[in-house]
Amino acid sequence: MARKSPAAAAADIASYFGTVLEGDCVARMGALPPESIDLVFADPPYNLQLEGELRRPNDSVVDAVDDEWDRFADFETYDRFTRAWLAAARRVLKPSGTLWVIGSYHNIFRVGTMLQDLGYWVLNDVIWRKTNPMPNFRGRRFTNAHETLLWCARDRDAPAHTFNHHAMKALNDELQMRSDWLLPVCGGNERLKTDGKKAHATQKPEALLHRVLLSSSNVGDVVLDPFFGSGTTGAVAKRLGRRWIGIEREPVYARLARERIANVVGGDAAALEVTRGKRDEPRVPFGQLVERGLLPPGALLYDLRGMARAKVRADGSIISNNVTGSIHSVGAAVAGLSACNGWAFWQYKVQETGRLAPIENLRARVRAEMRNDSPQGAAG
Repeated sequence: MARKSPAAAAADIASYFGTVLEGDCVARMGALPPESIDLVFADPPYNLQLEGELRRPNDSVVDAVDDEWDRFADFETYDRFTRAWLAAARRVLKPSGTLWVIGSYHNIFRVGTMLQDLGYWVLNDVIWRKTNPMPNFRGRRFTNAHETLLWCARDRDAPAHTFNHHAMKALNDELQMRSDWLLPVCGGNERLKTDGKKAHATQKPEALLHRVLLSSSNVGDVVLDPFFGSGTTGAVAKRLGRRWIGIEREPVYARLARERIANVVGGDAAALEVTRGKRDEPRVPFGQLVERGLLPPGALLYDLRGMARAKVRADGSIISNNVTGSIHSVGAAVAGLSACNGWAFWQYKVQETGRLAPIENLRARVRAEMRNDSPQGAAG
């Protein structure tokens, strides 16, 4: 079978955007185009292996996870299930795509082994430390106060993956985000209920998905959740301007998710923009300013003292006292330094005011134009 063009593959996946697909996740992922997903978030069954009722000290019954979908005959059965869905997810991930999977001590170590066996490359293990965990009522173990998320690239040598480092710093009061996240469990008005009871036993808090999606995807990216449940991933994805696809085998959960997400309002383009570092900015060589006429050949550049020290040449180099080269090398020669950031060192005369301004201002103008013309900017 002939391989489809990128445009045809994009058209195929677009038909699934904003839909909850009902059925087995392995089969449903098998029908999606290969290498079409930017990010997978998976909250699979944990295989908790609970036996009997769990009661509080006052003899009330704990609302534990005893649903049929979390029951497996043995570890071997669970491992086959896990390997199958992980392989299906890896097939649909783009080469630069990443996968998040969350679990507890019951399953996360088995999942981690299979991730590595299948070729995924673990980027981080993140600890979600709960501010309000359920106590250990029997008093025979430590309180289980955390869950573990594994964040993985599709391959060890995959192209650069998305990580919005500066956005995470902004979210954390300008401190680098650590791999231990202190967040409450889902509760209050966020918790979906049916007839006064939890609609889904393991509904995740939107704050957790907000951090996952903001850190490792961009506006317009395609996010897939193969265990969609009550639709938290879709709700947060819609709010953050990501395109989403959910897969859920339980019809009652699929219906709840659709109803929930229908009421979510997405943010506007300005609200969805995130903080980025200089490395994330489009590269603009000095020569581009010359060829666009922002600094034409013959224009004078001035040092920080306002003295005319260099002349712009047609090829993007500059000359000063018979020294020619880049804005950086000539700047270093003029300043008597071993190295120099020419963008910060050189100034130009603004035609309208006659005042001097850093040439960095011209680069910033070009970058702003490039962002506005980019597909991502258009999607926002």
